[in-house]
Order: sequence, then structure tokens, then C-alpha cells
Amino acid sequence: MRGVKGGLIRRMVLATCVLLLFVGGAFGTLLISIGEDRETTRLSRRTHQLFTAADQVHRKTVDLQAAQQAYTISGDGVFLGRWQAASSGVLEANATLETLASTAAQRRLTQRITRTSTSYVQDYSLPALNAARRGDPAARSTSTLLEGERRIGQLRVDLGVLRTSERDVLAARDARAEAMVRREMFAVLAGLTGSAIVIALVGGYQTRLLVQPIRRAATMADRLAGGRLDTRMPETGKAEIGQLERSFNVMGDSLQGAHDDLIASRARVVLATDQTRRRIERDLHDGVQQRLLSLGLDIRRIELSVPPELPELRAELSEVVAGINGTVDDVREISRGVHPAILTEGGLRPAVKALARRTAVPVQLDLRLDDRLPEPVEVAAYYVIAEALANAARHSGATGIQVSASVPDGQLEVSVRDDGVGGAEPGRGSGLVGLADRIEALGGTIDLDSPAGQGTCLKVRLPLARD
Repeated sequence: MRGVKGGLIRRMVLATCVLLLFVGGAFGTLLISIGEDRETTRLSRRTHQLFTAADQVHRKTVDLQAAQQAYTISGDGVFLGRWQAASSGVLEANATLETLASTAAQRRLTQRITRTSTSYVQDYSLPALNAARRGDPAARSTSTLLEGERRIGQLRVDLGVLRTSERDVLAARDARAEAMVRREMFAVLAGLTGSAIVIALVGGYQTRLLVQPIRRAATMADRLAGGRLDTRMPETGKAEIGQLERSFNVMGDSLQGAHDDLIASRARVVLATDQTRRRIERDLHDGVQQRLLSLGLDIRRIELSVPPELPELRAELSEVVAGINGTVDDVREISRGVHPAILTEGGLRPAVKALARRTAVPVQLDLRLDDRLPEPVEVAAYYVIAEALANAARHSGATGIQVSASVPDGQLEVSVRDDGVGGAEPGRGSGLVGLADRIEALGGTIDLDSPAGQGTCLKVRLPLARD
């Protein structure tokens, strides 16, 4: 039982874990790609900063060269101040460039650039500037100028090597970034597609495991509640659903058994009631009625033996005999109402004809009954017809009644129809409630159709044999 109780929960947890694992894996890959993309962006930004710092070194060095040459030619102190500012700018740009180097290759190249630019300042520009300040003609010589151009050219070469190296690194990084973007797109598409597939599979699994069995159980429960006690569920579910299906079927078996027991019990009650009615009728007919008739005959003989000179006594005895005869008629009528002897002796057909003759409203009969029927069926049909005729005669205001009875397909069908005012309802003075119990106890059905102003039709179906 523990396995049954936990089986459904384990299946649901397992399905959820599979879904979470797949979705988590897809989004984990996406997060890793996003992290790598951020690192690539950071490195690319640092490379651009490195380019900017290298350009700054070149520009400050060129400014330094221009200030030196202008001072050498003009001797104006303004250019000396510009040279000092450019010299400080070269040193600051060198420091910035070295701080931006993060790889060994970058450090080698930046150190070469800073050495070249620092050497230009300290080993060339400063001595040339001092010579110009002393008025040394060598400061204006062609060799000095060519040396400066050579050093500036070397600096440009070193800066070009740095730019070329970093462009190659940047291109490779961009290629990796594009690959990462493609991988990210693939991860997103795979994640979404896989998640949709897994969700659909899990949803389908849950639908097959839970929704369909529960919906089937609800449908079967509605049928069972509607009286179809033979309704059963196929025991195909797993775990708790399977237990539910088995419990439902056990409940159906119990209800079916209880219903069958109830029907059998009601049938036994009806049979016992009919037997009691027949015994009472027989006791009234063979006992009370015969004794009253015998007593009337005895009194009639006594009346005949009374002398003529006692006319008062003769008259009183005659009244007693008349009273006894009336009592005999009453007993005969009571015994007919309890259980008509004609039904026991002749069957349903003559019994219904006797009812029709005693009904105050004209009755048209269509009785297609050739053979005797089972006694409980005849008794039930007789009392239904008797009650319907009595109701039509007393309450409907009908001018005619039609009674039909036939036996198609192994069941007795009885119909009583009148042209009265209609509006009859079972359970409201119609007297049909007890008859409905009798009919249902025999496995039959009883239907009353009585729209206002359109007459009343009572139909009864009784099986001739019970399963």
C-alpha cells in the first residue's frame, strides 16, 4: 500500500525533475555563454583603451619633436614650455600604456614602445634641446634632424607592431564572439524547443496519467449516480489512479449487490403481501361470507315458521335477513378489493373486463393476452389498471377510457388513457406511489403523462421473467 500511495508522487516528481534538468541545462549553457560574451566585451574595450593610449604616446612624442625643432629654430622660450609639457605628457602616456597591458605579448610590445619614446626624450630630444640652448650649431645639423626622424620612425614601427598584433587579437576575439553568439542562439533555440517538447511530453504524460482517468472516473460516477449500477471502470491506471479505479469498481459491485438485495427484498414483500391478500380474501369468502349466508338461511327458515298472528316478528326477521344479505354484499366487495377471486381463477383478461363493467365511465378494451402471465405480474397490472380507472372516474371528468395490454418482446405493456382534464401528478393523491414501488420491485417501469387539459396516459412495462 505504501508503494501505491507514493507511486503517483514519484512519477510526478520524476517528470518535474526531467523538465527542470533539461531547462536548467539549456539556460546554464546560455548563462556560461553570456559570461564569456561579457569577458570578450571587457577585453575588447581594454584593447581599444590600449589603442588610445598608444596614440597618445605617439601624439605627445610628435608634439615634443615639434616643440624641440621650433625652439631650435627660433629660440623662443614659449616653445621651451611646450616641450616640457609634451615631455611630461609622454611620460604619463607611457605609464598609462604599461598599466593597460594585461598579457605577456602586450607587456613586451608596450615596454618596447615606452623604451623607444623614453629614449627619444632622454637620449635625443633633451640633449638636442640643451645644445640649442647653448647655441651649438650641431643642434640644427641635418644629422641631428635625421636622428630625430629615425627615432620617431622607430616609435611608429613599434606602435604599428602593437596595433597589428592587437588587431589580430581583436579579430580572433570577434570571431570567438560570433561563435559564442551562434552558440547562444543555438542554446536559446535548443532550450526553447527542448523545453516545449519536454513540457508537451510531461503534459501528455500527466494528461494520460491523471486527467483522462479522472475525467473517465467522473463520467462513470455520473452514470453510476444516474442509476446505471452496472457501470465499471477499466483498471488500467497506475499507482493511486489504479487504486481509485479498483475502489470505484468495488463500490459499484457493492451498490449493485445492495440494489439487487433491495429489489429481491421488495419482491418478497410484494409476494408476501399478495399471499396475505389472497388468504384474507379466501377467509372472507370461505369463512365470513359463507357463515353469513348460512345464518341468513337459518333466519329465513325461522321467519317461515313464525305463526301468522305474529306479523311484527316476521317483519323484524325479514329486516334481519335483508341486513345480512347487505353485509354479504359488503363482504363480497371488500374481498374483491383485497384480492379478486376472478384474477386468481381466470387471469388478467377477465379481471380487467370485470373492472371495466364496474367503472362508471365507458371503457374501451384492447387486451391481446392469450395465455396466463406470472402471478406477480398479473396482480401488479391488475392493481395499476384498477387505480387508473378509479382515478379517471373520480377526478378526471373523462367521457371515455382506453385500456390496452399486450406482451411484446418478453414483457407486459399496459396503457390506460383518458380524455379528461389531465394535470395528474404521482404522489399527490393519485395513489400510484405504492403501485410504483410494486412495479419497480418486479423490475418494471411506470410512466405518467398528464398535461393539463389534454387527458392522462399511464404506461406500465413489466418483464415476464427476472434475470
